[in-house]
Amino acid sequence: MHEMSLINDLIHKMEGIARERKVAKITGAKVRLGALSHISADHFREHFMEGTKGTAAEGAALEIEIAEDIADPHAQDILLLSVDIPEKE
Repeated sequence: MHEMSLINDLIHKMEGIARERKVAKITGAKVRLGALSHISADHFREHFMEGTKGTAAEGAALEIEIAEDIADPHAQDILLLSVDIPEKE
């Protein structure tokens, strides 16, 4: 369950960003699945939807980028590239 550990870490980072920016909601996220992360985009999306329930990222639009370079230093990682948060009023 290596991928669940990576997904939980990603969600934790997103929650930290929400706290840091003093927002209750993250509306979107862009992630990169490393070539050796051993998880498909569909599988990741399912775990993400389940893992974000009850968090600031619940319901966030998810954009997934798939890396193909197995020599990349982050080939085994799931990287959070960006998050979208609502503009302050």
